[in-house]
Amino acid sequence: MMNYLILILTLLSFNSCTAAPNMNIQEINQVSIIEAVKNKQYAVVETALKKGADVNSKDKNDKNLLLIATELNDLKMAKLLVSNGANVNQQDKRLDSPFLLAGASGQTEFVKLFLANGARFDLFNRYNGTALIPACERGHIDVVKILANTKNFPIDHVNRLGWTALMEAVVLGNGSDKYIEIVQILVDAGCNINIPDNNGTTALQHAKSSGFSGIVKILEKK
Repeated sequence: MMNYLILILTLLSFNSCTAAPNMNIQEINQVSIIEAVKNKQYAVVETALKKGADVNSKDKNDKNLLLIATELNDLKMAKLLVSNGANVNQQDKRLDSPFLLAGASGQTEFVKLFLANGARFDLFNRYNGTALIPACERGHIDVVKILANTKNFPIDHVNRLGWTALMEAVVLGNGSDKYIEIVQILVDAGCNINIPDNNGTTALQHAKSSGFSGIVKILEKK
């Protein structure tokens, strides 16, 4: 009963205060559930979904509820939305999806959740990259371990810049222990170390020119 009253009060609040006069009840409901997700009002969201609210409601930037929850690092909300059928692959105007963002942000538990609920590997970010490529760039070791060893994940996908996950780890990394470990993970997972960038330079050549001796050692051994 209390959850229902909270939902009604939320709807009335947005209807009277923030909704435009010409908005219909469906549009008001969408605005309300978006705000409830942003404010981590789990009971309100759950009640709204039970009453037929769209679990894939989007804001003005086409971010669905699950993408908003992912941006907020709200795993509890993400699990609630996924359990109600939220689309882990729905992309916004920037081509971010919950799955792609989770990989890029190093949100390990989100990545696991989305992989278990239909994450697609043939949808790419605005750089035409996978979830793995920015994870390598940013040093998210645990996410790299998961994705590099996920069956059928395109470990050697080349993005719009002409870089694979390995190339990104070398070119945009700093050669530290974190990036040495990432390169080792990728090599152990079977990545192709010989795919060059758009200038024909390989990851090994980049590593040598940058003085990344630890990475050079791994790639030469391979």
